Amino acid sequence: MKVIYLTKYSRNGASSRLRSYQFFPFLEKEGIDITVRPFFDEDYLNHLYAKKKIAKFKLAKYYFQRFFVLFSVIKYDKVVIEKELFPYFFSWFEKLLFLLKVSYIVDYDDAVFHNYDLSNNKLIRFLLKNKIENVMKYSGCVLAGNNYLAEKANQSGAKKIIVFPTVIDIEKYNSKNYITTNDKIIIGWIGSPSTFKYVKKLSAVFEKLVNEIPFEIHIIGSNEKLDIQGSVHYLNWSESSEVALISNFDIGIMPLENSPWELGKCAYKLIQYMGCSLPVVASSIGMNKEVVDDGSNGYLVDNEKEWIEKLRILLNDSNLRKQFGKNGRRKMEQEYTLQNNVQKLISLLKDGSAK
Repeated sequence: MKVIYLTKYSRNGASSRLRSYQFFPFLEKEGIDITVRPFFDEDYLNHLYAKKKIAKFKLAKYYFQRFFVLFSVIKYDKVVIEKELFPYFFSWFEKLLFLLKVSYIVDYDDAVFHNYDLSNNKLIRFLLKNKIENVMKYSGCVLAGNNYLAEKANQSGAKKIIVFPTVIDIEKYNSKNYITTNDKIIIGWIGSPSTFKYVKKLSAVFEKLVNEIPFEIHIIGSNEKLDIQGSVHYLNWSESSEVALISNFDIGIMPLENSPWELGKCAYKLIQYMGCSLPVVASSIGMNKEVVDDGSNGYLVDNEKEWIEKLRILLNDSNLRKQFGKNGRRKMEQEYTLQNNVQKLISLLKDGSAK
């Protein structure tokens, strides 16, 4: 059978890589012929991560390319759309596919609908506030990365909804070797420049603790600086090196703000940390509360005082770090691996079910 994936990004875009590209080798082994047509290319991602503006003519080119790709979708047995066909444009083309009886699957790992219904731009909010609801409603199936996204699909009138978490390829993740230890304990974070803002809000937490216990902070994926005393290392992200860099951490953190947008996040950082057998400390928000078993594989925290308290406990107790790490790895192996979830996707693509 033939399936076309209309992703948002090329492979280096995290959401596209994790929700689509990493599954392709497994799908192809099942005899599924995959064609992928991303909306944005590598040049766009380079500009995005460098926080540079991209030329308007290039943006227009992306829209025209996607428009012409739509003429080919009838050649495929299944169509999978990441989030939407055209960012910041009406759901006209999703509706057209629906009217032409092209039953597409649409996939979400973020609350992208809040780009529209909570936009600071009144015109965007007025014109597009119901856009993603329509995209979900016209679809044959919504793949939702967590329950918050699934509930939005349900409210939108989606015909079929499958909760499909963002997962790791467990064969690429080795358990942390606790026999060897770092000279200093490493508190680590991985993410993109756009999400580094959450870490910056922990500056006072780090300043308080670094005067008590020597530790380093490792930041993967952002070069923006933390304004704190102490040892901070900024590491470049690459797909080939990320697991090794995370494995060098002793504690993984995932701070978030408490807002509707964060409720749509799929806790992927935590899943990566636990895949490497790390204890975690995370904001008690959204899917974080599903992934973290408080007091078993990590801690959930609500405020600065709790961040200091829980990080202090883990910084001072190597045995607890090891036990939490083992518990987290066990949970990942049971619930959040590509290997344990791919059959659900295969079943959906081949016969419309998802066991």
